[in-house]
Amino acid sequence: MIIRKTEIKDIDRITAIFAEARGTIARLGIDQWQDGYPTREIACEDLELSRSYVCEADGEVLATYVLQEGGDANYDVIEGGKWLSGNDSRDYLAVHRVAIAVASRGRGLASQMIEYALDYARERGLNSLRIDTHEGNVVMRRMLEKNGFSVCGVIHLENGDPRVAYERII
Repeated sequence: MIIRKTEIKDIDRITAIFAEARGTIARLGIDQWQDGYPTREIACEDLELSRSYVCEADGEVLATYVLQEGGDANYDVIEGGKWLSGNDSRDYLAVHRVAIAVASRGRGLASQMIEYALDYARERGLNSLRIDTHEGNVVMRRMLEKNGFSVCGVIHLENGDPRVAYERII
């Protein structure tokens, strides 16, 4: 299994993995990602901005995520708590749009993706990883807590939707 930067040839597969993830989230009764997000256009933008990664085995893309440096405006204000690295810190790597193909779930890919992100952040001298998820996304929340993330409070997306904010110090 390798984690590598996304290439244009991966976009169709990433779009299919996003669709599977939307279905899984819908079955959990969560409204997250139910408006068609993330779209193919967003996947292409992530590729163009060189922040999209895929997890691949035997030539097949099994999972995808975004590693965003330079801060995330949605993380500038946190309610009901504080970031472990400090509310003014910009020395973190934000992890977004984590999605694993249904057939590849239960193989520990999410933990391997987190380890890759930790190494990536360390190499760049960043202090932590930050990520957010819907309150009802118990699968993601369990994975984050299993991988050493702590709940820090609630952030709000650009559209106002609340998300549980997590951070892991490196």
